[in-house]
Amino acid sequence: MSAAASPTSDSLLRAEQVSKFYGDVLGVDRVTVSIGPGITSLVGPNGAGKTTLMNLFAGLLWPTRGAVTVLGQRPGHPELYRQLGYCASWDSFPAGVTAHGFIARYLRLHGYSPAAAASGASQALERVSLSAVARRRADAFSQGMRQRLRLAQATAHDPRVVILDEPLNGLDPLARAEMAALFRAWATGGRCLLISSHILHEVDAISDRVLLLDQGYLLGAGSVPTVRGEIHRHPLQILVRCDRPAELAAHAFSLPHVIEARLAGDETAAASAEPGAPEPGAVLVKTRNPEAFFLALNQLAAESRLQIETVAPVDENLDAVYRFLLTPDTEAVHG
Repeated sequence: MSAAASPTSDSLLRAEQVSKFYGDVLGVDRVTVSIGPGITSLVGPNGAGKTTLMNLFAGLLWPTRGAVTVLGQRPGHPELYRQLGYCASWDSFPAGVTAHGFIARYLRLHGYSPAAAASGASQALERVSLSAVARRRADAFSQGMRQRLRLAQATAHDPRVVILDEPLNGLDPLARAEMAALFRAWATGGRCLLISSHILHEVDAISDRVLLLDQGYLLGAGSVPTVRGEIHRHPLQILVRCDRPAELAAHAFSLPHVIEARLAGDETAAASAEPGAPEPGAVLVKTRNPEAFFLALNQLAAESRLQIETVAPVDENLDAVYRFLLTPDTEAVHG
């Protein structure tokens, strides 16, 4: 297991013995890492320090100790943000502003002319499949549409480094597949993508490299060849919010890889809901093969016009996988 990576000539993101404390609370401690082109994913339980590390690279936080550089510069340099894109796990859209208007205004802040900003906004929305709703109000979007709009904003100015905090959260299976393919295309073009996610089978599928964090410490850097097997050993629990939950539960239960499918209780459904979001029913599915379940969900949605609002893993069911990866005598992460 390798817990740190030495800086290399192609490093675009670097952290040197970086620590961040929030008063007496530890965010990250003595993290040293060097990240080059391609897709690097941050994995770890809630509270591991993933968002803190991403915010340090994005310049939203300043380290208590150590140094962070992006493209050879300290975060905060004005010119740096022309080459850096950041998709946070939250958003706030001005009331009444359309999706196209929101991206165009963002590009104007980057110095684009009005015509270039309008063209760039159209291209960014097309990239994330939002062209059809470009003139709709962004503050009225569903969770999945808001997520795609955040991705459009993060990449509209064609940055070299893209930092994505839970970018697949809230997307339906088809949109997840589309965004994963887009990430790979960006990486193939030489960009550096830093992604955090709880969806381990997707991390394993799209990542060139994985950084494992726990309680603020970087425990390993490398590939994770055993993640897919561990997911099959510890079934993933997925919460699906849709318009016909009873129909979905019956269909899911008939699938050979699904262990359990039931209507979610109010507490589980409420915990996954976005503030102000509509209240469709929810189904809790436990499966040993997430890929097969997502394919089946896509097929059901296409054939029966099932309206899917959100699809998300239930975090506590990943704890067993993380515990396996964090076991000291298990070489789950190889440098």
